[in-house]
Amino acid sequence: MTDKPAVMLLGASELSRELALAFQRLGAQVIAVDRYADAPAHGVADRAIVARMNDSEALIALIETENPRYVVTEAGVVAADALIAVAERGETEVFPTPRSTRLSLDREGLRRLASDELGLPTAPFWFASSPEELAAVAAHAGFPLVVKPIASAPGEGESVLVRDEEIEPAWQRAIVAGRIPHNRVMVESVVEVDVEVTLLTVRTVGPTGPAVHFCEPIGHRLRDGDVLETWQPQPLAPVALDSAKSIAARIVNSLGGRGVFGVELLVRGDEVYFDTVRPRPHDSGLVTLRSQRLSEFELHARAILGLPVDTIMISPAAAEVTYAGAEMKPAAADRLTVLAEALAVAESDVRLFDRPDETEARRRLALALATAPDVIVARDRARRVTGALGLGPETGP
Repeated sequence: MTDKPAVMLLGASELSRELALAFQRLGAQVIAVDRYADAPAHGVADRAIVARMNDSEALIALIETENPRYVVTEAGVVAADALIAVAERGETEVFPTPRSTRLSLDREGLRRLASDELGLPTAPFWFASSPEELAAVAAHAGFPLVVKPIASAPGEGESVLVRDEEIEPAWQRAIVAGRIPHNRVMVESVVEVDVEVTLLTVRTVGPTGPAVHFCEPIGHRLRDGDVLETWQPQPLAPVALDSAKSIAARIVNSLGGRGVFGVELLVRGDEVYFDTVRPRPHDSGLVTLRSQRLSEFELHARAILGLPVDTIMISPAAAEVTYAGAEMKPAAADRLTVLAEALAVAESDVRLFDRPDETEARRRLALALATAPDVIVARDRARRVTGALGLGPETGP
Protein backbone atom coordinates (compact mmCIF):
# COMPACT_ATOMS: atom_id res chain seq x y z
CA MET A 1 0.00 0.00 0.00
CA THR A 2 1.84 3.07 -1.25
CA ASP A 3 -1.04 5.50 -1.78
CA LYS A 4 -1.56 7.62 1.34
CA PRO A 5 -4.70 9.72 0.92
CA ALA A 6 -4.17 13.30 2.07
CA VAL A 7 -6.68 14.70 4.54
CA MET A 8 -6.71 18.44 5.23
CA LEU A 9 -8.20 19.32 8.61
CA LEU A 10 -9.54 22.87 8.77
CA GLY A 11 -9.19 23.50 12.47
CA ALA A 12 -6.50 22.04 14.71
CA SER A 13 -8.17 21.94 18.13
CA GLU A 14 -7.88 19.26 20.80
CA LEU A 15 -10.67 17.31 19.09
CA SER A 16 -8.89 17.69 15.75
CA ARG A 17 -5.82 16.16 17.37
CA GLU A 18 -7.79 13.01 18.17
CA LEU A 19 -9.22 12.97 14.67
CA ALA A 20 -5.78 13.42 13.08
CA LEU A 21 -4.52 10.37 14.97
CA ALA A 22 -7.56 8.37 13.84
CA PHE A 23 -6.88 9.21 10.20
CA GLN A 24 -3.18 8.45 10.54
CA ARG A 25 -3.87 5.03 12.05
CA LEU A 26 -5.82 4.27 8.88
CA GLY A 27 -2.88 5.21 6.68
CA ALA A 28 -3.85 8.77 5.77
CA GLN A 29 -1.53 11.76 5.60
CA VAL A 30 -2.88 14.64 7.70
CA ILE A 31 -2.44 18.35 6.98
CA ALA A 32 -3.66 20.39 9.96
CA VAL A 33 -4.62 24.01 9.29
CA ASP A 34 -5.46 26.70 11.79
CA ARG A 35 -5.19 30.46 12.12
CA TYR A 36 -2.44 30.32 14.76
CA ALA A 37 0.78 28.40 15.23
CA ASP A 38 1.31 25.44 17.55
CA ALA A 39 -2.37 24.49 17.70
CA PRO A 40 -3.00 21.12 19.41
CA ALA A 41 -3.36 19.06 16.20
CA HIS A 42 -0.25 20.70 14.73
CA GLY A 43 1.80 18.62 17.14
CA VAL A 44 0.74 15.28 15.62
CA ALA A 45 -0.08 16.13 11.99
CA ASP A 46 2.19 15.22 9.10
CA ARG A 47 2.16 18.88 8.10
CA ALA A 48 1.09 21.99 10.03
CA ILE A 49 -0.09 25.14 8.24
CA VAL A 50 -1.14 28.53 9.58
CA ALA A 51 -3.77 30.21 7.40
CA ARG A 52 -6.87 32.39 7.57
CA MET A 53 -9.68 29.91 7.18
CA ASN A 54 -12.37 32.61 6.92
CA ASP A 55 -10.64 34.20 3.89
CA SER A 56 -12.24 32.60 0.83
CA GLU A 57 -9.51 33.40 -1.66
CA ALA A 58 -6.71 32.36 0.66
CA LEU A 59 -8.46 29.11 1.58
CA ILE A 60 -9.20 28.16 -2.03
CA ALA A 61 -5.58 28.89 -2.99
CA LEU A 62 -4.30 26.75 -0.09
CA ILE A 63 -6.52 23.79 -1.02
CA GLU A 64 -5.50 24.05 -4.68
CA THR A 65 -1.82 24.11 -3.70
CA GLU A 66 -2.02 21.15 -1.30
CA ASN A 67 -4.55 19.24 -3.43
CA PRO A 68 -5.81 16.89 -0.66
CA ARG A 69 -8.23 14.09 -1.44
CA TYR A 70 -10.42 15.11 1.51
CA VAL A 71 -11.06 18.43 3.24
CA VAL A 72 -12.55 17.98 6.71
CA THR A 73 -13.86 21.04 8.53
CA GLU A 74 -13.31 21.00 12.28
CA ALA A 75 -13.29 24.71 13.07
CA GLY A 76 -16.29 26.85 13.94
CA VAL A 77 -15.66 29.60 11.41
CA VAL A 78 -14.59 28.61 7.88
CA ALA A 79 -15.39 30.38 4.60
CA ALA A 80 -18.39 28.35 3.40
CA ASP A 81 -18.25 29.81 -0.12
CA ALA A 82 -14.69 28.51 -0.47
CA LEU A 83 -15.84 25.03 0.53
CA ILE A 84 -18.66 25.21 -2.01
CA ALA A 85 -16.22 26.20 -4.75
CA VAL A 86 -13.86 23.35 -3.87
CA ALA A 87 -16.70 20.81 -3.69
CA GLU A 88 -18.11 21.90 -7.05
CA ARG A 89 -14.71 21.42 -8.67
CA GLY A 90 -15.14 17.71 -7.93
CA GLU A 91 -11.49 16.83 -7.37
CA THR A 92 -11.62 17.06 -3.58
CA GLU A 93 -14.34 15.70 -1.31
CA VAL A 94 -15.48 18.13 1.38
CA PHE A 95 -16.80 17.00 4.77
CA PRO A 96 -19.11 17.96 6.29
CA THR A 97 -20.95 19.17 3.20
CA PRO A 98 -20.65 22.96 2.77
CA ARG A 99 -24.38 23.19 3.51
CA SER A 100 -23.87 21.38 6.82
CA THR A 101 -20.98 23.67 7.71
CA ARG A 102 -23.05 26.75 6.97
CA LEU A 103 -26.10 25.54 8.90
CA SER A 104 -23.98 24.57 11.90
CA LEU A 105 -23.26 28.31 12.24
CA ASP A 106 -26.85 29.39 11.62
CA ARG A 107 -29.41 28.39 14.26
CA GLU A 108 -32.16 30.08 12.27
CA GLY A 109 -31.41 28.24 9.03
CA LEU A 110 -31.04 24.90 10.82
CA ARG A 111 -34.22 25.30 12.84
CA ARG A 112 -36.23 26.28 9.77
CA LEU A 113 -34.86 23.24 7.92
CA ALA A 114 -35.80 20.93 10.78
CA SER A 115 -39.21 22.39 11.57
CA ASP A 116 -40.51 23.92 8.34
CA GLU A 117 -39.01 21.60 5.71
CA LEU A 118 -38.65 18.28 7.52
CA GLY A 119 -41.50 18.66 10.00
CA LEU A 120 -39.41 17.57 12.99
CA PRO A 121 -40.85 18.28 16.45
CA THR A 122 -39.07 21.16 18.19
CA ALA A 123 -39.65 23.45 21.13
CA PRO A 124 -41.73 26.51 20.10
CA PHE A 125 -39.32 29.10 18.71
CA TRP A 126 -39.15 32.64 17.35
CA PHE A 127 -36.47 35.03 16.08
CA ALA A 128 -35.96 38.65 17.07
CA SER A 129 -33.93 41.44 15.46
CA SER A 130 -34.08 43.99 18.29
CA PRO A 131 -34.77 44.21 22.02
CA GLU A 132 -38.22 45.50 21.10
CA GLU A 133 -38.96 42.43 19.00
CA LEU A 134 -37.67 40.25 21.82
CA ALA A 135 -40.04 42.03 24.21
CA ALA A 136 -42.90 41.42 21.77
CA VAL A 137 -42.07 37.70 21.65
CA ALA A 138 -42.06 37.59 25.45
CA ALA A 139 -45.43 39.34 25.59
CA HIS A 140 -46.84 36.82 23.11
CA ALA A 141 -45.25 33.60 24.39
CA GLY A 142 -44.90 34.34 28.09
CA PHE A 143 -42.08 33.43 30.43
CA PRO A 144 -39.80 31.56 30.88
CA LEU A 145 -37.94 31.84 27.58
CA VAL A 146 -34.45 30.89 26.46
CA VAL A 147 -32.53 33.44 24.36
CA LYS A 148 -29.64 32.16 22.22
CA PRO A 149 -27.21 33.75 19.76
CA ILE A 150 -27.77 32.79 16.13
CA ALA A 151 -24.24 31.34 16.03
CA SER A 152 -22.40 30.27 19.18
CA ALA A 153 -20.99 27.35 21.12
CA PRO A 154 -23.50 25.42 23.28
CA GLY A 155 -24.44 27.51 26.29
CA GLU A 156 -22.42 30.51 25.14
CA GLY A 157 -24.36 33.77 25.39
CA GLU A 158 -27.58 32.03 26.45
CA SER A 159 -30.04 33.45 28.98
CA VAL A 160 -33.24 32.28 30.61
CA LEU A 161 -35.79 35.11 30.77
CA VAL A 162 -38.27 35.14 33.62
CA ARG A 163 -39.17 38.85 33.78
CA ASP A 164 -39.32 41.92 31.54
CA GLU A 165 -36.30 43.69 33.01
CA GLU A 166 -34.05 40.82 31.87
CA ILE A 167 -34.85 41.35 28.18
CA GLU A 168 -32.24 44.03 27.41
CA PRO A 169 -29.35 42.25 29.22
CA ALA A 170 -30.26 38.97 27.52
CA TRP A 171 -30.27 40.67 24.13
CA GLN A 172 -26.85 42.22 24.72
CA ARG A 173 -25.39 38.95 26.05
CA ALA A 174 -26.53 37.04 22.96
CA ILE A 175 -25.35 39.66 20.47
CA VAL A 176 -21.90 39.97 22.05
CA ALA A 177 -21.38 36.21 22.37
CA GLY A 178 -22.22 35.20 18.81
CA ARG A 179 -19.30 33.80 16.81
CA ILE A 180 -20.45 35.67 13.70
CA PRO A 181 -21.81 39.23 14.01
CA HIS A 182 -25.63 39.07 14.06
CA ASN A 183 -28.26 41.55 15.18
CA ARG A 184 -30.67 38.67 15.61
CA VAL A 185 -31.36 36.08 18.28
CA MET A 186 -33.33 32.87 18.62
CA VAL A 187 -35.96 32.59 21.33
CA GLU A 188 -37.39 29.30 22.60
CA SER A 189 -40.07 28.32 25.07
CA VAL A 190 -38.70 26.32 27.97
CA VAL A 191 -39.72 22.70 27.51
CA GLU A 192 -39.74 20.55 30.62
CA VAL A 193 -37.68 17.48 29.75
CA ASP A 194 -36.42 14.38 31.51
CA VAL A 195 -33.03 14.35 29.82
CA GLU A 196 -30.97 15.98 27.08
CA VAL A 197 -29.58 13.36 24.72
CA THR A 198 -26.90 13.21 22.05
CA LEU A 199 -27.58 10.53 19.46
CA LEU A 200 -24.33 10.03 17.55
CA THR A 201 -25.40 9.13 14.03
CA VAL A 202 -22.90 7.89 11.46
CA ARG A 203 -23.78 8.37 7.79
CA THR A 204 -21.96 6.17 5.33
CA VAL A 205 -22.27 5.59 1.60
CA GLY A 206 -21.62 2.12 0.23
CA PRO A 207 -22.36 0.01 -2.84
CA THR A 208 -26.05 -0.12 -1.93
CA GLY A 209 -26.27 3.62 -1.24
CA PRO A 210 -26.43 5.77 1.91
CA ALA A 211 -26.88 4.18 5.33
CA VAL A 212 -27.12 5.52 8.86
CA HIS A 213 -25.80 3.84 12.00
CA PHE A 214 -26.69 4.83 15.56
CA CYS A 215 -24.61 4.74 18.73
CA GLU A 216 -26.29 4.11 22.06
CA PRO A 217 -27.89 7.37 23.32
CA ILE A 218 -25.62 9.64 25.36
CA GLY A 219 -27.12 11.62 28.22
CA HIS A 220 -25.56 14.97 29.04
CA ARG A 221 -25.90 18.07 31.15
CA LEU A 222 -23.85 21.17 31.84
CA ARG A 223 -23.14 21.31 35.57
CA ASP A 224 -22.38 24.63 37.25
CA GLY A 225 -21.65 26.18 33.87
CA ASP A 226 -18.11 24.86 33.56
CA VAL A 227 -18.38 21.05 33.65
CA LEU A 228 -20.06 19.03 30.90
CA GLU A 229 -21.15 15.68 32.27
CA THR A 230 -21.96 12.90 29.79
CA TRP A 231 -22.82 9.22 30.11
CA GLN A 232 -23.61 6.28 27.85
CA PRO A 233 -26.02 4.60 27.57
CA GLN A 234 -28.92 6.86 28.47
CA PRO A 235 -31.96 4.56 28.75
CA LEU A 236 -34.94 5.62 26.63
CA ALA A 237 -38.39 4.13 26.34
CA PRO A 238 -38.74 2.08 23.13
CA VAL A 239 -41.13 4.62 21.61
CA ALA A 240 -38.77 7.51 22.42
CA LEU A 241 -35.76 5.63 21.04
CA ASP A 242 -37.57 4.93 17.78
CA SER A 243 -38.55 8.61 17.53
CA ALA A 244 -35.00 9.72 18.27
CA LYS A 245 -33.60 7.50 15.53
CA SER A 246 -36.23 8.69 13.05
CA ILE A 247 -35.48 12.35 13.78
CA ALA A 248 -31.72 11.77 13.56
CA ALA A 249 -31.94 9.87 10.27
CA ARG A 250 -34.10 12.54 8.66
CA ILE A 251 -31.91 15.49 9.58
CA VAL A 252 -28.65 13.66 8.78
CA ASN A 253 -29.87 12.42 5.40
CA SER A 254 -31.04 15.93 4.59
CA LEU A 255 -27.58 17.33 5.32
CA GLY A 256 -25.87 14.53 3.38
CA GLY A 257 -22.21 13.62 3.22
CA ARG A 258 -20.38 11.05 5.32
CA GLY A 259 -19.22 11.05 8.90
CA VAL A 260 -20.40 11.48 12.47
CA PHE A 261 -23.30 13.79 13.31
CA GLY A 262 -24.11 14.67 16.92
CA VAL A 263 -27.90 15.02 16.93
CA GLU A 264 -29.02 16.82 20.09
CA LEU A 265 -32.48 15.90 21.36
CA LEU A 266 -34.76 16.82 24.26
CA VAL A 267 -36.68 13.88 25.72
CA ARG A 268 -39.76 13.88 27.94
CA GLY A 269 -41.28 10.46 28.39
CA ASP A 270 -42.14 9.19 24.92
CA GLU A 271 -41.86 12.68 23.41
CA VAL A 272 -38.67 13.68 21.59
CA TYR A 273 -37.81 17.17 20.32
CA PHE A 274 -35.05 18.09 17.90
CA ASP A 275 -32.66 20.69 19.32
CA THR A 276 -29.64 20.93 17.02
CA VAL A 277 -27.08 18.88 15.10
CA ARG A 278 -23.30 19.12 14.90
CA PRO A 279 -21.84 17.56 11.75
CA ARG A 280 -18.62 16.44 13.40
CA PRO A 281 -17.30 14.89 16.64
CA HIS A 282 -18.01 17.02 19.67
CA ASP A 283 -17.49 17.14 23.43
CA SER A 284 -20.66 15.21 24.27
CA GLY A 285 -19.26 12.24 22.34
CA LEU A 286 -15.92 12.13 24.18
CA VAL A 287 -17.34 9.41 26.42
CA THR A 288 -16.99 7.06 23.41
CA LEU A 289 -13.22 7.08 23.94
CA ARG A 290 -13.93 4.45 26.61
CA SER A 291 -17.51 3.27 26.05
CA GLN A 292 -17.33 2.07 22.44
CA ARG A 293 -15.12 -0.20 20.37
CA LEU A 294 -14.68 2.71 17.95
CA SER A 295 -14.65 6.25 19.32
CA GLU A 296 -16.50 9.10 17.60
CA PHE A 297 -13.18 10.11 16.00
CA GLU A 298 -12.51 6.65 14.59
CA LEU A 299 -16.08 6.46 13.31
CA HIS A 300 -15.73 9.86 11.62
CA ALA A 301 -12.44 8.92 9.98
CA ARG A 302 -13.72 5.54 8.79
CA ALA A 303 -16.93 6.96 7.34
CA ILE A 304 -15.10 9.75 5.48
CA LEU A 305 -12.57 7.30 4.04
CA GLY A 306 -15.39 5.00 2.94
CA LEU A 307 -14.45 2.18 5.34
CA PRO A 308 -16.81 -0.10 7.31
CA VAL A 309 -18.01 1.13 10.71
CA ASP A 310 -19.62 -0.39 13.77
CA THR A 311 -21.18 1.32 16.76
CA ILE A 312 -20.69 -1.46 19.31
CA MET A 313 -20.70 -0.25 22.94
CA ILE A 314 -18.33 -2.30 25.08
CA SER A 315 -19.01 -0.79 28.51
CA PRO A 316 -21.22 1.75 30.25
CA ALA A 317 -19.13 4.85 30.76
CA ALA A 318 -19.18 8.48 31.85
CA ALA A 319 -17.08 11.55 31.14
CA GLU A 320 -16.66 15.03 32.51
CA VAL A 321 -15.15 17.87 30.47
CA THR A 322 -13.95 20.79 32.56
CA TYR A 323 -13.62 24.19 30.90
CA ALA A 324 -11.63 27.31 31.73
CA GLY A 325 -13.58 29.24 34.31
CA ALA A 326 -14.05 26.30 36.65
CA GLU A 327 -13.15 26.99 40.25
CA MET A 328 -9.58 25.78 40.68
CA LYS A 329 -8.53 24.27 43.97
CA PRO A 330 -4.98 24.92 45.19
CA ALA A 331 -2.58 23.12 42.87
CA ALA A 332 -0.37 20.41 44.28
CA ALA A 333 3.36 20.91 43.95
CA ASP A 334 3.66 17.62 42.10
CA ARG A 335 1.31 17.03 39.18
CA LEU A 336 2.05 13.31 39.27
CA THR A 337 0.69 13.19 42.82
CA VAL A 338 -2.57 14.71 41.61
CA LEU A 339 -2.76 12.31 38.67
CA ALA A 340 -2.03 9.37 40.94
CA GLU A 341 -4.98 10.29 43.14
CA ALA A 342 -7.28 10.75 40.14
CA LEU A 343 -6.24 7.53 38.45
CA ALA A 344 -6.61 5.60 41.69
CA VAL A 345 -10.35 5.71 40.98
CA ALA A 346 -11.33 2.35 39.52
CA GLU A 347 -11.51 2.07 35.71
CA SER A 348 -10.60 5.74 35.23
CA ASP A 349 -8.66 7.71 32.67
CA VAL A 350 -7.60 11.35 32.28
CA ARG A 351 -6.75 13.78 29.49
CA LEU A 352 -5.09 17.08 30.42
CA PHE A 353 -5.21 19.89 27.86
CA ASP A 354 -2.16 22.04 28.43
CA ARG A 355 -1.54 23.24 24.88
CA PRO A 356 -3.21 26.62 24.13
CA ASP A 357 -6.34 26.05 22.06
CA GLU A 358 -7.60 29.20 20.33
CA THR A 359 -9.82 27.30 17.90
CA GLU A 360 -12.66 26.62 20.33
CA ALA A 361 -14.73 29.29 22.02
CA ARG A 362 -14.43 27.49 25.36
CA ARG A 363 -11.02 26.24 26.40
CA ARG A 364 -10.95 22.70 27.76
CA LEU A 365 -8.87 22.07 30.87
CA ALA A 366 -9.32 18.35 31.41
CA LEU A 367 -11.33 15.27 30.51
CA ALA A 368 -12.18 12.67 33.15
CA LEU A 369 -13.33 9.25 31.94
CA ALA A 370 -14.57 6.18 33.77
CA THR A 371 -16.23 2.87 32.99
CA ALA A 372 -18.28 0.64 35.28
CA PRO A 373 -20.84 -2.16 35.20
CA ASP A 374 -23.58 0.50 35.15
CA VAL A 375 -23.94 4.18 34.35
CA ILE A 376 -24.65 5.30 37.91
CA VAL A 377 -21.31 3.98 39.16
CA ALA A 378 -19.50 5.30 36.07
CA ARG A 379 -20.86 8.81 36.65
CA ASP A 380 -19.79 8.73 40.29
CA ARG A 381 -16.31 7.60 39.30
CA ALA A 382 -15.92 10.31 36.66
CA ARG A 383 -17.00 12.93 39.18
CA ARG A 384 -14.47 11.66 41.70
CA VAL A 385 -11.73 11.88 39.07
CA THR A 386 -12.65 15.51 38.35
CA GLY A 387 -12.61 16.26 42.06
CA ALA A 388 -9.21 14.63 42.51
CA LEU A 389 -7.80 16.76 39.71
CA GLY A 390 -8.83 19.86 41.62
CA LEU A 391 -11.23 21.10 38.94
CA GLY A 392 -14.84 22.09 39.40
CA PRO A 393 -17.14 20.85 42.19
CA GLU A 394 -16.34 17.56 43.83
CA THR A 395 -19.94 16.66 44.47
CA GLY A 396 -23.31 17.45 43.00
CA PRO A 397 -26.74 16.07 42.30
